[in-house]
Amino acid sequence: MKKLDIKDLGKFKLVGGLDIHKSKTVFTVTEISLEKDDYFSRIYLYNGRKVIQFTSGPKDSNPKFSPDGGFIAFTSKRDRESKETELYLIPTTGGEAKLLTRFKYGISDFEFSPDGKTLAVISSVELERKKKEDDVHIIKEIPFWFNGLGWIYGKRAQIFLVNTESGRKRKITKGKLNILTLRWSDDGSKIYFVAQEDRERKPMVSDLYVLDVKSRKIEKLTKSKWRIGDFVIIDEKHFVLRMSTLERGIPTNTHIYLFNVETKEIKKLTEKLDRSAYNSLNCDVRGKSRNPLVYRDGWIYYIATDGPRANLFRVNLEGNIERVIAGDRSIETFGIGNYIAFIAQDAVTPTELYILRDGKEKRVTNFNNWIREYKLSKPEHFKVKASDGVEIDAWVIKPVDFKEGRKYPAILEIHGGPKTAYGYSFMHEFHVLTSRGFVVIFSNPRGSDGYGEEFADIRKHYGERDYQDLMEVVDEALRRFDFIDAERIGVTGGSYGGFMTNWIVGHTNRFKAAVTQRSISNWVSFFGTTDIGYYFAPDQIGQDPWSNLEGYWEKSPLKYAPNVETPLLIIHSVEDYRCWLPEALQLFTALKYFGKTVELAVFPGENHDLSRSGRPKHRVRRLELIAGWFERWLK
Repeated sequence: MKKLDIKDLGKFKLVGGLDIHKSKTVFTVTEISLEKDDYFSRIYLYNGRKVIQFTSGPKDSNPKFSPDGGFIAFTSKRDRESKETELYLIPTTGGEAKLLTRFKYGISDFEFSPDGKTLAVISSVELERKKKEDDVHIIKEIPFWFNGLGWIYGKRAQIFLVNTESGRKRKITKGKLNILTLRWSDDGSKIYFVAQEDRERKPMVSDLYVLDVKSRKIEKLTKSKWRIGDFVIIDEKHFVLRMSTLERGIPTNTHIYLFNVETKEIKKLTEKLDRSAYNSLNCDVRGKSRNPLVYRDGWIYYIATDGPRANLFRVNLEGNIERVIAGDRSIETFGIGNYIAFIAQDAVTPTELYILRDGKEKRVTNFNNWIREYKLSKPEHFKVKASDGVEIDAWVIKPVDFKEGRKYPAILEIHGGPKTAYGYSFMHEFHVLTSRGFVVIFSNPRGSDGYGEEFADIRKHYGERDYQDLMEVVDEALRRFDFIDAERIGVTGGSYGGFMTNWIVGHTNRFKAAVTQRSISNWVSFFGTTDIGYYFAPDQIGQDPWSNLEGYWEKSPLKYAPNVETPLLIIHSVEDYRCWLPEALQLFTALKYFGKTVELAVFPGENHDLSRSGRPKHRVRRLELIAGWFERWLK
C-alpha cells in the first residue's frame, strides 16, 4: 500500500455545506487543486436514491432549499474578474442557475421567507463612503482588522431583502448594528436576528432583536449580558438560544437555553451535560459547514464536543438529553427532513455524507475512497493520570512502517485554542509525519474543550497546569511505548499550540527540535495589534497591560528567550491578524540576538488559517518545512 504524501493534499474532497428538504439533501464538495493553486466547489444533490452533481462551479457553496423544496439558492463567485459574491437560484429539477444579485462585501447568511418569494441576506456595507482616490485608512474603532477579512473598520453587516423573481434588492436595516444571523417569523412579517451593538470597542456580547419588515422598527429583546450565537423560534414568546453567559469568561461553555421574551427569564436546557454545544475538534481537511440548531417535535438537535468526539445530541424543553448519533468520530453538520442527513469523519476516514433513517445508518458518498489505497496508522488511545489526579486523554500514532524492536523519533503536537480539542477527526499532517517515520503524540491537556468548564479554565495560569499536563503526557508515552526514542522528541503547535511551543522551549531542553506556528510570544503586543487581543488577553491573562504589566510579561514566552537551547523554526503568515506577524518577528530577533539556532518562514498573502485553508501551494510548502525541520534534527 502507498504512504500518504504531502502532495496527496490535492486528492482530498472536502464535503460540507448541507441542507435538507424532505428526502432531498444538497451539499458542497470542495476540491483542492495543487496545479491551479486554488479551491473549487460544486453543489451535489442526493435525491434519496443516488447522488448527482448539481452545479458546475467553480465556486458554488452555501446551498439552501426554498420552503417548498422547488428551488435552491446558493452563493458563488463565477465571475472571476469580480470580487463580489453572487447569489443564484436554481430549480431542484435542474436547468440553468439564475443570477439574482451581487454583494460587494460577501454574504454571511441568508434565509428564504416562508412564502419563498424573498431572501433575507446579511451583507456588510460601508458606514461612510470613501473617495476612490483616497487610500488613507482613517480608523475610529477596534477591531480595525479581522483575520481572513482584512480591514473591517467602518463596515457593518446589515439585512437586505432580495426578490427571488426579479433579483431586486433593498437594504431594510440602517444604523450601526452588526448583524450575525437571522430567522423569519412563520408569517413572514418579522425577522428575528442576533447582532452586536455599535461601539468604538466591539463588545463580546451579542443580543437578540426583532425587526418588523413593513415598518422597519427594531426592538431589542435581550439585555446585553450574553454571547448569543444562534437561535430557533418555538413561538412568539419562547426562543431557544445557543449562547454563553460568559460567567467564566471565554472558557464558559456554550449551552442551549430556553428564553422567555416576556419575562426575560432563561432556563439552561443542557444543564446535565457540561459540554460545548458545537464541534471544536481540530482538523486540517474539512469542508465549510454551518453549525445547525434544529427544532423538531419538541426536541432541539445540536452537535456537542464530548471529550475527543463530536456527536449529535438532542434536548427537550424539560432538559432531558439524548445522544442521537454517537461514535468515535466528528459530526461536522446535519439536517433533518424525512431522515437525518449528516457529514462526518474520523481519524482515518475523511468527510463523507451519511443518513440515519429509522435507526439505521447508511454512508451515501465515497468521494474519499482513494484513501483506502494508502497505509494509515490508527491512533492508539491512552489515559494519563496527571500529578493532581485528573485524567488526560492522549494518543500515539505509530509510523506506518513500524517494526518491533526499533526506536523511532516522536513529535508532540499541541492544538490551538486553548479551548479546542484533538480527537477522532482526520489530520493530514499527522499521517504525513507517520508516513515519514515519526511517532505522533497528541493529547487534550487542561484548557481543552470537551471535558467541562473547570477543565477548560486556565485563565491567569497559562504555562502552569497545561504545561505540566503536556510534560506528563510525554513521560507516560515514554513509559508505555518503548519504541519512542527519548533522545529524539520534537514539539510543534499552532496559535495557542504555538504559544505553548514557545513556552516549552523557554522552560525545558528535553525536546531536540521545535516548530512554532502562528504563535503568541508577547502578550503586551498581542493585546494592541490583533483582532481579538483587546478582550482575549484581559480574559486569559487578567486585567490589561497597564494594570498588570508584570503579569503580561511573566506569561510571555519572549521573556524566556535567553533560556532557549532547542533549534526552533518559526512559521507565520503576513496577514495573520489573530496573532500578528510581530509575534514571530520579536521572537526571531530575540533568539538571533542571543545567538540561538532559529529560522523564520514567512508566508505572504496568508492568514491564521494557513494550515486549514491557505493556498494549496503554501499548505504543501508549510508541511515540507515542518517535516524537513524534524528530519534535520531528529533523524
